[in-house]
Amino acid sequence: MTLTEKIISRKKGKEVRPGEILVLPVDKVFCQDGTGPLAIDGINDLSVGLKNPANCYFFIDHAVPPPRKELANAHCKIRSFAGRAGVKVFEEGICHQLMVEKFSSPYDIIVGADSHTPTSGALGCFAAGFGSTDAACAMAAGNVWLKVPHSLGIELKGKLKKGTSAKDVILEIIGRLGSNGAIYKVMEFFGEGLKNIPIEGRFTISNMTVEAGAKTGIFPADGVVKNYLAGQGRGGDFKPLEADGSYEEKIEILLDEVVPCVAFPHEVSNVFKIKEIEETKIDVVMLGTCTNGRLADFQDAYEILKKTDKIRTSLIIGPASRSVLKGLISSRILDKFAELGALILPPGCGPCCGVHEGILADGERCLSTANRNFKGRMGNPDSFVYLASPQTAAATAITGKITDPGEFL
Repeated sequence: MTLTEKIISRKKGKEVRPGEILVLPVDKVFCQDGTGPLAIDGINDLSVGLKNPANCYFFIDHAVPPPRKELANAHCKIRSFAGRAGVKVFEEGICHQLMVEKFSSPYDIIVGADSHTPTSGALGCFAAGFGSTDAACAMAAGNVWLKVPHSLGIELKGKLKKGTSAKDVILEIIGRLGSNGAIYKVMEFFGEGLKNIPIEGRFTISNMTVEAGAKTGIFPADGVVKNYLAGQGRGGDFKPLEADGSYEEKIEILLDEVVPCVAFPHEVSNVFKIKEIEETKIDVVMLGTCTNGRLADFQDAYEILKKTDKIRTSLIIGPASRSVLKGLISSRILDKFAELGALILPPGCGPCCGVHEGILADGERCLSTANRNFKGRMGNPDSFVYLASPQTAAATAITGKITDPGEFL
C-alpha cells in the first residue's frame, strides 16, 4: 500500500483503497485566527459540544498583535470560546510550525482549517486543509468525511548542490506539474535521496504540495523524523512508516540537477531558473513564514548575508515560532540582521497573507520565502510577489535584483 493507504487503513481498522468515501476518526483538529471564528460559529450552531477538546487547538498567528479592532475582537472571541470549551490557545507562532514542534506525529489524521496544513506530512501523517465548517464538525464529532486520494510518487535521487535547497525542489516540482497537476492526489516522497533532505527541508516541501493542487504531501517516518521528534522531547511519539515505492504514477527528481529558481507573479507554477531570467529589480525581501521561517532557513540566509555590511532592499524577518526566535536571539544571526537594518517581526504570519506588517506599495516587488504569490497576496493587488529560497532571498537583498546565491558561496 501507499503511505496514504497505510495511514488511513490503520485508522479505519480495515484495508482501504483510493476512491472510497469514508467517515474517518480524527486525531487532531486546529484553526487559526482567520478561520477560527467561523468554526466557532459552526460549533455553536451544532450545539453538541466538542468530542475531544484536548486534541483541538486554536492558534492566533495571522495578525499578532492585531492591527485593527475587528481582528482584536476575533482574537477575543477565540479566547472566550476556548476558555469555555477547555481548548488550548497558542499565541507563540504559526499554526503549522507549532503543530510540528508540539503535536503532529506519524500515522496521525490531522484536520487543519488552513490550506498549508500539509506541513505536518513531513512527519509521516495525513494532514490536510479543510474548510471552517469541516473543522467545526471534526471538533464536534471527532471525525471527518474523506475520499481516499490517489497517490503520486515523487522519487528523490542524489544530493542537492551547494546553493540549492528544498525550496528549489518543490518549486521545480510545481513548475513541472502546474497548479492543477496533482489535484486531489497525495504527493508521497521516497527514494535514496530522502536521506539528503533534512527535516526542515521536508517541512518546506510538504507545506507547498497544495500549490500543485495536492490534498497533502507525506514523507515516510524514518530516522530523520525519529531524531527530530526526540529533539523535541517527543521521542515516544515515533512510529516507523516506510515507503515501498509501488506507485502507478510517479515522477523522478534528480537532486543534483536542481538549480536555484523563482516563481514569478502571479502564479506559484510560473517557475523560472534564475539563469534563464533577465535582471529583475526587487524592493523588499521577506525571510520567514510557515514555509521557510525555521532556524535552519535563517542560518542559510545568514551564511550569505554575513559577507556584506550593506543591503539594497528592505528586509523583513518573520520567525515561524517563539522557539525559532529564541534560537535567533541566542545566535549571531539576529545581530547581523539588525546590523543590516532588517525589520524583525514577532513570531507569526506577518505580511504573507496581506493583513499585517509589511503590506506592499503600488508597483513594489517583493521576493519572499513564502508559499504563495497570487495577485494581492501581500495586501496590494498592484504589487508583485516572487517566491524563492532563503539563499536566493539573501543574495537578492545584497544586490537589489534577483540573484543566484552561488555568486556568494
